Amino acid sequence: MRTDQTPDVLPVLSRGKHRNPRKGACFMEMASFLAGERWSDHPACTDPLLAQLARLVNDQTSDEHRHELTPLIPDVVGLRGGDFRWAVGLTAAVAAYPILEVPESTQRALAAGLLRARQAGEGLDPPPIPGCKEITAALDLAPGAVAWARRIGLGPPLTEKQFRRHTAPAVVRCAVEGIVATQEPDVDARLRGLLAVAVATATALARQDEPARQDEPAHQDEPARQKAPAQDPSHSAMCTTASPLLTTGASVRPITIPSRSAWTSRTRLPKESHSPPSR
Repeated sequence: MRTDQTPDVLPVLSRGKHRNPRKGACFMEMASFLAGERWSDHPACTDPLLAQLARLVNDQTSDEHRHELTPLIPDVVGLRGGDFRWAVGLTAAVAAYPILEVPESTQRALAAGLLRARQAGEGLDPPPIPGCKEITAALDLAPGAVAWARRIGLGPPLTEKQFRRHTAPAVVRCAVEGIVATQEPDVDARLRGLLAVAVATATALARQDEPARQDEPAHQDEPARQKAPAQDPSHSAMCTTASPLLTTGASVRPITIPSRSAWTSRTRLPKESHSPPSR
């Protein structure tokens, strides 16, 4: 770990991006510190889609309850992501969790995202993808939103690049936006639950990847090869309709789908205060 980054006191979780630990820390900045990486809200130690969700949840959780996210920080360290299954599984899990209780416009977007995730998952080889087994149950809870999405039409299957760049980030933003829009007293708990479900799904995906890594032959004569991190999803586009989902593109902890009716109140999610990484 880089000793020049060791803070005099433990940083306090707060909203937004921070220049150094003395100014505070967001969820992912703290994860970068625990991983021994350069101080950043976009560390390499966590899958980019999961990190995007963590930043949004961090920023939309109230100051009073943000510290309750702290136990989840060590859990995201080392969940670096993997192949297309990661994007599909995380997207499905994040969309399924809040679909019943979000406003109608967001519910439609999540339904479209679930349909896209199922379409993408059908083209992948076994074993079953963690997070995807909840798709059918979640869609059954929102028949009106599903009917709307099908009337609009999904079109041909998206490429992996389209799904990663458009559908997956849009679903993450819509899920957070929908929970915030309910303006219910348990918003902070629901946001924390959404992140916990995503972490559990990513953990299950990582465990699926372990046998494949163990079967890989060792290349002692070749230099160590590091897989380039997946492109960080853009988090500049607000999701108020499902059009980006349609036109572009856990076994560890079961997902509990709430049994409450959808709320109709709407609020706009403030723009994420984290700046995109320098390119």
